[in-house]
Amino acid sequence: MKKYSIDLTNLRKEVRIDYFKSSGPGGQHKNKTMSCVRLFHKPTGIRVVATESRSQIRNRALAFKRLQVKLMELNIEEKERIPTSKPRYAKERILQNKKKRSQKKQLRKEISSSEIEF
Repeated sequence: MKKYSIDLTNLRKEVRIDYFKSSGPGGQHKNKTMSCVRLFHKPTGIRVVATESRSQIRNRALAFKRLQVKLMELNIEEKERIPTSKPRYAKERILQNKKKRSQKKQLRKEISSSEIEF
């Protein structure tokens, strides 16, 4: 598994930055300026968008933080599972519980007339 750099200076080299007009609340300033930021991380193909602020600079910082978080999640290595078996006492306990359950169910059965002794 490849580790991805989270350092901002390296990220700026690996990222394509797109600016576009944002929609939604924020007034005329947000509707007229290219304040929305989209980052595309070329090595991984991850896209991140930030449109919260009216400021392009704040949105860019937010987008880079989000990208760093996603890359950190990618860098986490999953531990390999070690297969184990149940201990003997656990198996015995399971079998005892099964026997109890089957006896309960046997007691719930209807008694036929041929089984009744007088």
